[in-house]
Amino acid sequence: MKITGYRTVRTHRDWGRPVGDVNGFIASGITEVAVVILETDAGIEGIGIGSDHDVAQLFPAIEGRDPRAVVSLYDALLSHSFKAGHGGATFGGIGILDSALWDLKAKAAGEPLWRLLGAADRFVPGYASGLDIALGDDELVAFYATMADRGFAAGKLKGGRDAEADIRRLLLIRDALSANTPRPALMLDANESWHLKQAVRYVSEVEVAVDLTWIEEPLRRWDAEGHRRLSSQVRTSVATGENLTGLEQFRPLLDQGAVDIVQTGAVWGITHFLRVAAAAHFRDLPTSPVGLTSNPAVAHAAAAAPNHLSAEVQDLGAPFGVTVDQEYADGGIVLGDQAGAGIQIDETLIRDANPQGNWREQAGPHVRPARAGLAMTAQDGLPVSARAFPYTSHDD
Repeated sequence: MKITGYRTVRTHRDWGRPVGDVNGFIASGITEVAVVILETDAGIEGIGIGSDHDVAQLFPAIEGRDPRAVVSLYDALLSHSFKAGHGGATFGGIGILDSALWDLKAKAAGEPLWRLLGAADRFVPGYASGLDIALGDDELVAFYATMADRGFAAGKLKGGRDAEADIRRLLLIRDALSANTPRPALMLDANESWHLKQAVRYVSEVEVAVDLTWIEEPLRRWDAEGHRRLSSQVRTSVATGENLTGLEQFRPLLDQGAVDIVQTGAVWGITHFLRVAAAAHFRDLPTSPVGLTSNPAVAHAAAAAPNHLSAEVQDLGAPFGVTVDQEYADGGIVLGDQAGAGIQIDETLIRDANPQGNWREQAGPHVRPARAGLAMTAQDGLPVSARAFPYTSHDD
């Protein structure tokens, strides 16, 4: 079997609510979704979802090769981008091709991907995450009540601007999820918006009222020393790693004992997750993939990782024209029996609809705001007018 070509499809996800974080939000709740379909001379196709950045430049590294040699092909993709570097958006292109390769390999074997990867159980524990910075309190409660109906007993709040507001909203989440457990797990995600002293003060204040399970991305992703110092000064676990593009970028965090929950972005693909999980396992650390909505295939890898803790579930639906063989129940993901990653694409429906959406619009969470890092200005003694938080949308 040989890889003969590929095609790309762009669709969208309608979240049904504004989605974002401390850096900004998408008011429309409609975001783009990239799909890559690998073609073979055997007629079997592999589907990857995520980011198709630089796919055209990366594809020659795997063209004409046997898609079943996934790990070798992943390394070939890294080598192909060696001079320019595989960091940043290019790593998304590697991740989507890697995911399509794993889908192909499992289809060729006639097995669901979770079984091919060695998992004994199709169930993947998860936690609810509303990308909820722009939701009012009533909308926040409604989202987590819906997730509680699916058995979720853990939730993550997007915050970092106002400790009092975050405490109030975390307690609202706790109450919504308490239908399933007397002590829901509660997490707070600051999305790299603080410096060290801000983080210590903010987390310490929240911990007085809330038993946090973890604080996520409190500092910039490369600040291993800052994460180490923060972890030693607060009670909650420190979680980070979703924006690190490559196993080598985790070395400073792991070597310095700077991370308690090792995270990976699902958008970066399956092999990356498996390698990071193995590195964390060597240090007796749990791992947690972030954003399975961006690449549901990573749930299959999570099922096979011995140190997987919990996966982020942000939405119960699927992108337009996409079906995924899985269910949300009992507080997690129940993977199906279809061969491969269980992803099917209706290309005709998608092309006829011509959907629109863009994660990187100016008001969105993937564009770092000017004067970022002043999320705690009121508590730092600066006037409110000094705050920098561009909560605007194109609809304003």
